[in-house]
Amino acid sequence: MSSEWNWIRLGDCCEKIGSGATPKGGKDAYLEVGPYRLIRSQNIYNDGFSPSGLVFISDEQAQKLDGVAVQQDDVLLNITGDSVARVCLALAQYLPARVNQHVAIIRPSSKILDSRFLRYFLASPYQQDLMLGLAGAGATRNALTKGMIEDFKVPYPSLATQSAISDVLSALDDRITLLRDTNATLEAIAQALFKSWFVDFDPVRAKVEGLDPEGMDAATAALFPNSFEESNLGLVPKGWLIGELQDLLVLQRGFDLPASERIAGDYPLIAASGPSGTHHIAMAKGPGVVTGRSGVLGKVFLTLEDYWPLNTTLWVKKFNRATPCYAYELLKLLDFSSFNAGSAVPTLNRNHIHGLKYVLPPLELVQAYEDIARAIHLRVLENNRQVQTLTQLRDTLLPRLISGQLRLSETEVSVENMLSEAV
Repeated sequence: MSSEWNWIRLGDCCEKIGSGATPKGGKDAYLEVGPYRLIRSQNIYNDGFSPSGLVFISDEQAQKLDGVAVQQDDVLLNITGDSVARVCLALAQYLPARVNQHVAIIRPSSKILDSRFLRYFLASPYQQDLMLGLAGAGATRNALTKGMIEDFKVPYPSLATQSAISDVLSALDDRITLLRDTNATLEAIAQALFKSWFVDFDPVRAKVEGLDPEGMDAATAALFPNSFEESNLGLVPKGWLIGELQDLLVLQRGFDLPASERIAGDYPLIAASGPSGTHHIAMAKGPGVVTGRSGVLGKVFLTLEDYWPLNTTLWVKKFNRATPCYAYELLKLLDFSSFNAGSAVPTLNRNHIHGLKYVLPPLELVQAYEDIARAIHLRVLENNRQVQTLTQLRDTLLPRLISGQLRLSETEVSVENMLSEAV
């Protein structure tokens, strides 16, 4: 990475560089709730800190790890395994905390290095490549040692410049985070509405009690009956039919596409684990719903665009009484692992679930839900497109700003204009 700035050895400008240890008792020492969090490699990503899988430890265990107490804005770096080199900042809402042996705390001197600037530098393509090369040079497993980290060379502009660069990149990251959080909220609303209407039957229960169903107009409310009746699935809304999953939708195996034949294009490729790049040809019309058939079971994906479902998936070839957003929520409620027909490799046979008994709501009601949910997911799609644009901008700017190759004043104006357009 070329730069007009001076460079400084990381070990000469830090108050602390060190990793933690496994609490005595290993995983048996983990608590579901406790006074201290234990930050592990699965919590650290270049896109930010993830609370998923965060565990807790007791006060006694935390005292034994006092030397690796985490402070707000510490730089956390994964130093072993497949996730080596991933880096993020410690966030106040997840403190007090300690780190285990797979995570290093890097605490720069506040008079020399801005923590955010250091984090962005460590996440830059130049430094990521360097760290991955160093980590992979070992004989057994990927690992970064304390000595390696101390010897990292870091660009060293003034603190004011470091802060200004971090402000620009943080503004992009904050907007990306906001859009992702908004999408999570929107998707939760669509899921909650599905559960209320088609699982808990809340509007019917309201009518039974002589109340008007909440959150809907009179025309939609009129689609729900005012009583229940017995069925082999228990109490169901009066007049609703009992059928099978295949009465709602038909699943089909995805299509083969060798890696050598994949040509990037406008259409998403969807594998059992999720989106897997793009292709110049689509094999299925959107909106579509896809779930895993082999390898990874249990994930369900909704796409509003034309797409290519890969051969590790099952996709909804035909929507009978279901609609795309309805089918998406319905399949998310299934425990696919319980239908595993494979041994070493988890495998799902569509016939195992096609015959499942289901309540069949009136078509008009399913369409009423679809109209609401489709509008929600269209907003999610637009937000995802903005996330992709802002992410590309950030990833383009990051190495050039960090190295001093790009004028900061011009960048600040450009980023401000783009963020105002992305509201």
